[in-house]
Amino acid sequence: MALTIAIPRETAPQERRVALVPESVKKLTGRGLQLLVEPGAGQAAGYPDDAYQAAGAQMKGAPAELWGNAQVLLKVQPPTPEEVARIPSGAVLIAQINASRNLPVVKLLQERKVTSFALELLPRISRAQGMDVLSSQATVAGYRAMLIGASLSPKFLPMLTTAAGTIRPSRVLILGAGVAGLMAIATAHRMGAVVEGYDVRRAAGEQVRSLGAKFLELPLNAEGAGGYARELTPEEKKQEAEMVAKAVAEADIIVTTAAIPGRKAPVLVRKEMVERMRPGSVLVDLAAETGGNCELTQPGQTVQVGGVTLAGPLNLPSQLPFHASQMYSKNLEAFLGLLVKPDGSLVTDYTDEILAASLLTRAGEVVHAGARALLNPPGGS
Repeated sequence: MALTIAIPRETAPQERRVALVPESVKKLTGRGLQLLVEPGAGQAAGYPDDAYQAAGAQMKGAPAELWGNAQVLLKVQPPTPEEVARIPSGAVLIAQINASRNLPVVKLLQERKVTSFALELLPRISRAQGMDVLSSQATVAGYRAMLIGASLSPKFLPMLTTAAGTIRPSRVLILGAGVAGLMAIATAHRMGAVVEGYDVRRAAGEQVRSLGAKFLELPLNAEGAGGYARELTPEEKKQEAEMVAKAVAEADIIVTTAAIPGRKAPVLVRKEMVERMRPGSVLVDLAAETGGNCELTQPGQTVQVGGVTLAGPLNLPSQLPFHASQMYSKNLEAFLGLLVKPDGSLVTDYTDEILAASLLTRAGEVVHAGARALLNPPGGS
């Protein structure tokens, strides 16, 4: 009997993405797999039901037909408690689960004996690049953030020579040169701005400069494990703050993207720095969901502080759902390539390092050490 994979419609507020697009469905059905899709699952992303049907999917609207018959469930957002209750015991769930922020859901997955893979736990290794949802969705977020900054700014970005005189280009500052930051830099450069980028990792300097931006440098190296930055010492933080404060005061548009996995976002822009920003300047805080890189960010809101506009957008990839879904779908395709054998059956040993690293729950156990520690803290508190 063919392996059955289900794609439900996302129910999280403002979520417009879909886990699989018709192109991926066609490839998977071509391998002999059965694909069940909830009607309307791709509508908000620009993928109508008839495109899924043409790709070989069966449209199943009743929860019992969709969830109840699924051996593998694919989602973008973590499931709700109500959705977990629909997952058959022993079925496989693949999604961004973000265990540290969704411990009750992890507990329910454990109790339901669901085998769950959390895509944000994928190791940062070469073999996993094609499955890296964090990178693919950060690419979308960085691009969108720069567009938001440009739309909120009262200034042109490029230099213009007009009959009314010459317009000087805007100065754009990108704090954090990971995937999102580099995409924001590239986008700002293409729009004609004068761009500066900063990251505590020295290795990021070459990438920033290759995109046509100036790299702000401090005499320190904060390269951490897995390609992320380590936390700075108090003295390093002071040096960083002084340099960043000067750059912030001179910028017309700032996009902040700094993050530390599993922890609150580092604060890079303090209240007093915002007070020194130019009237009409804009700050777009990509870290709003984890506390914000700006002390005054209000998650999900765009506010005015003096003459400065502070934007704290949430779930930016969902604002470009067509291509964000396409990229996410490609990531899932690659992941399923590890999980599904050539004969169409599921791998069950999970000895591959990518599967092992992303495995969250299995057979009534929380397998991932970090999530297990959060659920069962020392002393039971």
